Order: sequence, then structure tokens, then C-alpha cells
Amino acid sequence: MPNIQLSNNLRYLRKQEGLTQDQMGALLNISRQAYSNYETSNRTPDLDTLLFLSTFYKINLDDLILTNLKDKKYYPDRTAEDTVPYILTKNAKTGNTIYLTEEEMDIIVRFRTLSDENKQIITGFLHANS
Repeated sequence: MPNIQLSNNLRYLRKQEGLTQDQMGALLNISRQAYSNYETSNRTPDLDTLLFLSTFYKINLDDLILTNLKDKKYYPDRTAEDTVPYILTKNAKTGNTIYLTEEEMDIIVRFRTLSDENKQIITGFLHANS
């Protein structure tokens, strides 16, 4: 049974953050189409993805799934007391859980939007300085 409230909240939160479906797909290591399915209720994210999204948006899981966030004012800059200062994600190659700071996650999201040429420049710089 599709969760329409979850779908509406995912769309609302993404737009509040000024992100595209492409960016969200990249953040979750899925295609834009797969992410779009979450926002249209064609698919429901698995539990790990829901936990990641609740941490990313700094909102508790119950609110993400059950609450109409348009009616309950969402404050993206708030810090929840029960969240750690890291964002839970998975290593795409190994499936191992890793933790990133918000700054690291922001760098990754921005890197993914760069042109291939700019990605090569940044990658070359990082390899030269490691």
C-alpha cells in the first residue's frame, strides 16, 4: 500500500532544500527515475534509505513518514538532539556503512554536479596531495 504522505514529504523536503531529483538520486546512489518513484508512490524506500533521509533532513522518522510537513513548519537548519553530527551512508563498492560530516556530504553532492573536466581537475588535485 503506497504511503502518499511519505511521497508528499519527500517532494516537499527536497524542494525546501533546493535540490533536484538528480541530486537526490546521486546522494542515494540511485537513478533519478528510482528517486522519482519514491515521490510518486510507485516505490517505497527501504528502511536504510528512510533512516538516511531522516538524518539528512534532520527530521525524525515518524514525521517523515506520517506527518504532513507542509502544515508543520519544517526548519532545515535545526539540530535535533538525537542525531549525531554525521550522515549515515554506504560504500557503493563494499556495502559497508560509513559516516560523513555534513560538510563532507555537501562536498560530494557538489562534486557530482561538476562537469567531467572539473571532476578530473579536482580528482587530480586530491591524488597529488594525498
